[in-house]
Amino acid sequence: MKKEETYWIPWNGEGERKLTFNDTQWILGQIVEERGEVDKEEFQRRLIETKERLQTVLSLTSVLVKVKGETFQMGDEVGDLREECRPAHTVKLTYDYWIGKYAVTFREYDTFCSATGRGESDDEGWGRGRRPMIWMIWNDAIGYCNWLSEKEGIANAYDSDGNLLDRNGNRTTDIMKVEGYRLPTEAEWENAARGGQNTKGYKYAGSDDLNEVGWYDDNSDEQTHPVGEKKGNELGLYDMSGNVVEWCHDWYGDYASTTQTNPTGPSSGARRVYRGGGWDYNEPFCRAAFRYSSAPASSGSDLGFRVVRTVF
Repeated sequence: MKKEETYWIPWNGEGERKLTFNDTQWILGQIVEERGEVDKEEFQRRLIETKERLQTVLSLTSVLVKVKGETFQMGDEVGDLREECRPAHTVKLTYDYWIGKYAVTFREYDTFCSATGRGESDDEGWGRGRRPMIWMIWNDAIGYCNWLSEKEGIANAYDSDGNLLDRNGNRTTDIMKVEGYRLPTEAEWENAARGGQNTKGYKYAGSDDLNEVGWYDDNSDEQTHPVGEKKGNELGLYDMSGNVVEWCHDWYGDYASTTQTNPTGPSSGARRVYRGGGWDYNEPFCRAAFRYSSAPASSGSDLGFRVVRTVF
């Protein structure tokens, strides 16, 4: 993946330095350059040491992938899903955005809980670490997003009522003015799940065979799995069809049949959208086009989230 298409969220609280995937490869390459010819055993030892040092700065799953603004067809293109997934309609995204390569994991969220004095979420006895967060309510997800923004010294994306904020702290519905980390809009989520600028038109996020890309009721052993164990989609995004469903920014509303430009959902509502299918969902519910909604205070052992940022 090209250098400008990825970066890592800083985790050491030291300014706004962003380490890209290519940066990490360069750092590892210095092992050889600084020592010249080294034997395989020595190289492996130094490689492990360097990775351990990087993990004090970076979280394994904190890499973001760039999705380029484009026009795509959103919604149930086949016509066999629930009515709320239709009509299929044109959406224009006129900006680029970064989206998490993986859903936020226990490792990242536990760091947030420790830093803010929050209680840790239940892991159902399945394990923490690189497993995706579960039992997430919407307000806690945006609290995590704002915490990331504050760590990086950029403007928060949300006020205390869950309204979007611009770089000056004013409420806005223009997603292009939101600087901080946030939840994906429903349109951003579906576009990314479909493969964005690299889409091949798969039903699920990265394949027409759900077993290749997702943990769902037929293969999950009734639990979540560490992120990234299945095949990624065309953008290198993982677990967007299965493992956990993911909160989006939008209030739930019926689809319009007309072309939508940079949609952020209704201005208010009773339920927020979530997407993606989970470990306990069957195949149709893991389709890239399928949508769900629930009260923001809802949670479950299959409900998590991933983060997004608008590219400025």
